[in-house]
Amino acid sequence: MADNSPFEIELKKSGKTFTVPADKSILDVLSENGVYVDSSCQDGICGTCVTKVVAGECDHRDEFQTDEEKASNTQMHSKPDA
Repeated sequence: MADNSPFEIELKKSGKTFTVPADKSILDVLSENGVYVDSSCQDGICGTCVTKVVAGECDHRDEFQTDEEKASNTQMHSKPDA
């Protein structure tokens, strides 16, 4: 369901909102704005950047989560363009 459109994310603890352009990942945008996210592979494979989803639907493009985990929509990778 990837449409490569820009989208917004809101960080629950800080309330900050960021726009993620089609050519960048959530991890890229957060890093550029000084928000640290634990990460390792930068490709959505290792699972280090898995983040809890509080609201909204994710377009899962990672290779780490099972189909069942993706369907539950309770967590995502911060690198969605993997």
